[in-house]
Amino acid sequence: MDKKNAMRAGAVAAGTTLMMLLMTSPALALTRDDGDDPGTGLSAIDTIGLFVVAPIVLFGVIAGLVMVLDKSKKQV
Repeated sequence: MDKKNAMRAGAVAAGTTLMMLLMTSPALALTRDDGDDPGTGLSAIDTIGLFVVAPIVLFGVIAGLVMVLDKSKKQV
């Protein structure tokens, strides 16, 4: 009985994923809209800085603030 439910869940998940992939069309991103004014592209260093370094730095700042501003008493 368990295997039957797992197979059914897998089939539903696979079917849903397939339908979502078929319904999305990345080719539509190639057509320009009226008033579209794209800027210059990002270089590799800009991309790494924006999507890798900046989130790591932001996480570090937030974690540091939480640790510094923690008001609970430390148990020794």
